[in-house]
Amino acid sequence: MKGLVNISQVEGIDDEDDLGVEPIALSSPPPAQQFGHASNRDNDTEKRTQGLQNKVAMKLATFMDTIRQNLVAVQRFVEDLWLRQYGCAGDPDIARAYQVWPGNNVFFFHGRLICGPDPRGLLLTTVSIILSSWVFAMYSEDDLPHDSGLITAFSLILTVTVLVNLFLVSTMDPGIIPRNDGSSIEETAGTSDGTRRKRVTVNGVELKLKYCRICKFFRPPRSCHCAICDNCVEKFDHHCPWIGQCIALRNYRFYLTFIISALIFFVYVFAFSCWRIHQRMLRTGTGLLGMLKNSPETLALISFSSATILFLGGLTIFHVFLLARNQTGYENFRQRYTESQNPFDKGILSNIMEVLFKPLPPSRVDFRAEVMMPRR
Repeated sequence: MKGLVNISQVEGIDDEDDLGVEPIALSSPPPAQQFGHASNRDNDTEKRTQGLQNKVAMKLATFMDTIRQNLVAVQRFVEDLWLRQYGCAGDPDIARAYQVWPGNNVFFFHGRLICGPDPRGLLLTTVSIILSSWVFAMYSEDDLPHDSGLITAFSLILTVTVLVNLFLVSTMDPGIIPRNDGSSIEETAGTSDGTRRKRVTVNGVELKLKYCRICKFFRPPRSCHCAICDNCVEKFDHHCPWIGQCIALRNYRFYLTFIISALIFFVYVFAFSCWRIHQRMLRTGTGLLGMLKNSPETLALISFSSATILFLGGLTIFHVFLLARNQTGYENFRQRYTESQNPFDKGILSNIMEVLFKPLPPSRVDFRAEVMMPRR
């Protein structure tokens, strides 16, 4: 456009002055001053952060110290409660008898239950009974008669009966005789000729008493030192590996009821398991070999039950024979009274009444009593 003039090209005219436009200056602090402000802000932030960290650390330390004090207080309270309930508070030289017992027994519930040193046999027996009952209840109900509920319920009652007797015979004091602590001069001195032998007369029959070098006393008649439990036991019958406990004076009746109830249980399971196999063979028309594929669990139960019946049956007959003669298994094994009369035989009926219905004698050892800690 020819009529327009570029005023910036006119000589002597300053664009900014003549046009009335004042220059705008962007004010900024010197570099040194700007760096100083940033440094101050960083220092303030660092101080605030450090102060906050110190406060958090102090609060955390106070909190941890409070927790530590509370834990110490709880620990002292529990220790005092334990000592008042189970220990001997205030005297570190005193303990409970079961805690320092020299035998190999294992104690539970602070000396209230006493078991043998090897629990594997007891565990195997318990698992076998429970597993047999479970297999019978789960797999045999379908092929049983219409009143199968009553049959299963009765098997459970038998199972509980067997387990209760097993618990009693395996966790009670069988008749342990306390060891001689040296206070009895008569027991340690022996006879007048210097030999450690004694003879006593029971119902007109003279019996020899053996001296136990471990327990340091003359064992009473019918007693024996169990090498597994490391105790002298009164009226010792045997140490049962399937129960893991000595069978003797105080738990023999529960042992008898255990093996008899277990025999009844396995005969019951065997009979109705055979009934199930018979009914299934009639319904399906298969033979015994075919049942191995259709009902392997029932055939396994029959096999196990039959073997157990043979074992328990022979054991029951043997102990009924001993019961009728009032003789222990150890005496029979040692062939005692072969040359003399059994002084403890009172007749079949009296023997049964004495073994099964006579009140149990109290335990000779109070395993929860307070005793002095042995010096090492």
